[in-house]
Amino acid sequence: MPLLPDSAFAPIAALLGLLVGSFLNVVIYRLPKMMHAQWATQAAEFEGRTPAPQPPYNLWRPQSHCPSCGAPVGALQNVPVFSYLLLRGKCAHCDARISPRYPIVEALTGGLSFWVATHFGWGLAGASALVLTWFLIALSFIDADTTLLPDSMTLPLMWIGLLLNVNATFVPLRDAVLGACCGYLSLWLVYWAFRLTTGREGMGYGDFKLLAALGAWLGWKMLLPIVLLSSAAGAILGLGLIVLARRGRNIPIPFGPYLAIAGFLTSLYGAPIVQRLGLG
Repeated sequence: MPLLPDSAFAPIAALLGLLVGSFLNVVIYRLPKMMHAQWATQAAEFEGRTPAPQPPYNLWRPQSHCPSCGAPVGALQNVPVFSYLLLRGKCAHCDARISPRYPIVEALTGGLSFWVATHFGWGLAGASALVLTWFLIALSFIDADTTLLPDSMTLPLMWIGLLLNVNATFVPLRDAVLGACCGYLSLWLVYWAFRLTTGREGMGYGDFKLLAALGAWLGWKMLLPIVLLSSAAGAILGLGLIVLARRGRNIPIPFGPYLAIAGFLTSLYGAPIVQRLGLG
């Protein structure tokens, strides 16, 4: 008898996803600020200046607080989704508006966690796919906000995928290694072809590393479906942003969220796609 039946795994994963989504909000908001602070410190050291002392700032400190009045967010005010609804989207102390981004990320993480758990069932593959999903959610929002895909997330994600596939959790290790290498090199070649042709940069190095990570998890056969799906999603949603949101064509559109969407869907339904493409 399995340690945890599939019928219990999905709702537990959904509840866990809500909690993880609350933490992902912290990662999405703070990690870019931590990166900029680190870059400022490195720049000061390179120029021979003494970096200005800064108060501790990381994923754990300071405690979550209202950005308007500085009041700490208590445990009862930090219950995923429900606290936002009970507070009607306002701070309990100063009535400042709380961004709907927070419950959206929490609900999205919970919903996708339920989907993944239902698809894979209880086991190493199911638990690992949850971790992949959580990484992709955080990376998508960070890239959408800042056009950055932090190495501190993409590189660990790649190594986790390779380690999991030592025992072929998703694909044989050979396919995983080839997936990581080909994923990076394919976008690297596209980047340089575009740059040499137009004189402009079409994407960032973080996109190479994210596709390498997805290749490490899902294998080289999944790279073509991921690239095709992400390109289609990018074309459709990018056109929508230009038309509906009147976004200028010269404003860069992050590609990471589209890679993440394609990677997530391929992790669930990549096998039939690969068979249709004749790669199976």
